[in-house]
Amino acid sequence: MLLASPAVAQEWREDSTATTMPPTVVTATGRPEEVSRIAGTIQIIPQERIKRSTAKSVTDLLAENSIGFMSEWTAAQTSINIRGASTEGQGRDFRSQVLILINGHRAGTANVSKLSIADVERIEVVRGPSSVIYGSQNMGGVINIILKTGRTAPGTLVEGAVGSWSLFQGKAQSGGTTGKYDWYVGVQGGSRQDYDRSGNVTEQNTHWTRYGGTGAFGMQIDENSRIDVTVRSDGVYDAGFRGSSSNVFAFDNRYNQSADLSYSAKTPDGRGSLFFQGYYVRDVDDLSNPSPLSALNAFGSRSYLDRNRRQVDVMGTRFQPGYKPWTGNELLLGIDWERSTVRSNRYRLTNAVSNQVSPQDNNQTENVFAFYIEDAQTFFDDRVTVRAGVRQTYGNTAVDWTPNAPTLLPGSNNYRATTYSAGATFAATSWLNTRIGASSGFRAPTATELGANFTVTPIGTTIFGNPNLVPEYAHQIEAGATANWDGGRLDLAIFQNIISNRITATTISSIGGVVIQQQRNNPGNLVVQGLEYQFDASVIRTLGLNVPGTWLWNLFGNGYYNFKMIDYGAPAAFGTDTATRINQYETAIGTRFGQAGVEMPWSFQVLGILRGPMWYNTEESLNPILYPGQIRSSTVYRKPPFWVFNMRGEIDVKKGVKLFAAVNNIFDVNDHPIFIGLDSSPCGNNLANQNGACGNSMPGRELIVGAQVKF
Repeated sequence: MLLASPAVAQEWREDSTATTMPPTVVTATGRPEEVSRIAGTIQIIPQERIKRSTAKSVTDLLAENSIGFMSEWTAAQTSINIRGASTEGQGRDFRSQVLILINGHRAGTANVSKLSIADVERIEVVRGPSSVIYGSQNMGGVINIILKTGRTAPGTLVEGAVGSWSLFQGKAQSGGTTGKYDWYVGVQGGSRQDYDRSGNVTEQNTHWTRYGGTGAFGMQIDENSRIDVTVRSDGVYDAGFRGSSSNVFAFDNRYNQSADLSYSAKTPDGRGSLFFQGYYVRDVDDLSNPSPLSALNAFGSRSYLDRNRRQVDVMGTRFQPGYKPWTGNELLLGIDWERSTVRSNRYRLTNAVSNQVSPQDNNQTENVFAFYIEDAQTFFDDRVTVRAGVRQTYGNTAVDWTPNAPTLLPGSNNYRATTYSAGATFAATSWLNTRIGASSGFRAPTATELGANFTVTPIGTTIFGNPNLVPEYAHQIEAGATANWDGGRLDLAIFQNIISNRITATTISSIGGVVIQQQRNNPGNLVVQGLEYQFDASVIRTLGLNVPGTWLWNLFGNGYYNFKMIDYGAPAAFGTDTATRINQYETAIGTRFGQAGVEMPWSFQVLGILRGPMWYNTEESLNPILYPGQIRSSTVYRKPPFWVFNMRGEIDVKKGVKLFAAVNNIFDVNDHPIFIGLDSSPCGNNLANQNGACGNSMPGRELIVGAQVKF
């Protein structure tokens, strides 16, 4: 068994014709574990897929692999929904129901749009709350972004690309091993001006700049123990934020930094193991969101400067020993400690005499202590694995002094949450593996949700807190099966996830576009039932085609269909009990063919992404002619499905020198993953309530060309 270190399990690499999962993953149980023994559904985005992606951020990459609903508000902001649980719209991880990790520890953000894919080795997704290793936020699943090291990315690489709308991207990486040491250094950066939507119409205020870097160092102390250190910084800057009001004045600076140290060891006989990790994270959202024109705000409330800076600092440790008391049994223990703070300030200039209001988040300090235990036992010559675990989390959330919040009463709230995971796997045949499991997860209320004062958002919504809130919970059951054959793999899963005690901003009144809300625990459950699939197959090997061995032809895809997505606590004003901000179905399906092992290896890939129907109580002020009778944030609209197709080709003109080209949105589709009111003619939004533009559309047809040198 590999050492219990996040870096160790990264060594697997998919070659040009591989179609099977890696032998081990690390996210589900916090240590390297055989995939066939895990009772939950695991989705992998391997390095082979990443290096052929045209994604500019982790958001783009997840969307290309149909992880779940992605709002993709702007190039710098997204929300995610997996199995009915979602991240918060601005990406505040302390309000998220999906947990984002970097190298196995809390990332400090759920807004993966600020993260580049340049230094990512692979991404592991645990779908649903099927792990007791993780605490608050693990309701819809865990997304673990695993970074490159000198052992997984040896050699030196330089790459550059240019494209539509003055796109420029570049990265340089170098890694390797020297005796018992290994190292990796990577830097990346890029920028793009305002893009054109379908029809070559410029979408104002959609520009962005990205840059960041990663350094990793490892030392193999001896054959049984190892140390890994990673330091990184990543961010997106001067990123235009149009948002619901088509704002051409707003922009964001968002960055994320972290450092982690991991120690892993095992006893000489392999029965005992130890993993320790310490980490520090800083996440900053510096938002400039003036609203000078929108008629939704009274004249005195229209702002010419509205700067909200939010900083999250996280420090934590994980101590995780393991022991194999007898043959076929593996016991895992864990103790987690974490302390995090949220500090915000805000400065505004408006037409009113009194300009200042409280930040969008109350300041808070949270301390968390948790312990967990999981045991796994194999039976019948290791064909059956039964596992179960429980986690007890104790937390304290303190509401701290917050600028311009004179009515805020500082104080603290304790919470306790018990979560569990249980399941079994069965190797029915040499090619078929089945699984079944049940699990739970939770999210603790934040200081902003608990605080009894109010927060005013840039679009004029006033939100009151509620000190009587209790944690949200998710309870899931699932079953699945994986078929493997010489040349392919197919995984199917069926699940039910019930989310209860949801903390929602409930609308108290909405008059003339002015919305007043209060945070409450929703007494009605949200229930999502669905099917999921993953497949990857070599067509040549699967069909036994008689072609030269240099040829390759792969098919791959991921997707889901939610056949039930009911919100039993939906407000009556919605007019429907269909869950909102979640796609009914989604798929990403592609094919790649080419030649390997020839003088000039080449490949060509086509990827289709289908975003299914989505129901949305939009904050946009829609065109009253096209959408009569809208009540903002209450009227629910069904957004119809749409396809987007991308393609990419590459050729190695000589050893170590590669040329590539790509076209995104081949058919120049005018749509958007979340916005109802598109930038179109006539405009989908009410022009009087916009801030300089009208409607929002995704990028139109995009061309990219580039070169890579590796040595």
